Amino acid sequence: MPIPPFVLDLRSHVGHAPLWLPGVSAVVRDDAGRLLLGRRADTGRWAVVSGILDPGEEPAVGAAREVLEETGLRVVVDGLAALSVTGPVHYPNGDVTDYLDLLFVCRLADGVAPEDAHVGDDESLDVAWFPPDALPDDLTESSVERLAWATTFLADPAAEPRFVRP
Repeated sequence: MPIPPFVLDLRSHVGHAPLWLPGVSAVVRDDAGRLLLGRRADTGRWAVVSGILDPGEEPAVGAAREVLEETGLRVVVDGLAALSVTGPVHYPNGDVTDYLDLLFVCRLADGVAPEDAHVGDDESLDVAWFPPDALPDDLTESSVERLAWATTFLADPAAEPRFVRP
């Protein structure tokens, strides 16, 4: 996965030591209720769109940016569905990172068609729409959790965001 320049700069100072970074995930639905997933280039598994916020970036804006960069789709953020903390993520190069993840539920912006989805960068091998009852078997565990949290949010959007412990 591409590493943002500010993280590369941090790593030049701290090496592989654990970093605490803010991240966003986006559960994107179309009018038919299908879910947008990307096949990750690093693992080959399907996942919801996610990424690291840029310094000072507002989280909902960052989620929409990540969707645009990874899938070519403009989205509207409908709500914050959950806040969670990943356990330490150990990367093959030795880096260790914990993420504070803000999960947003999104829909396509006006004038954007589901068929407009395409691989927008080198983070994904493929992007596709899936009915909620026909998700791919090789979906990441974190995406299974995030989709469950999004489903709970969609059942009652007025409820408080979910604060999840790993």
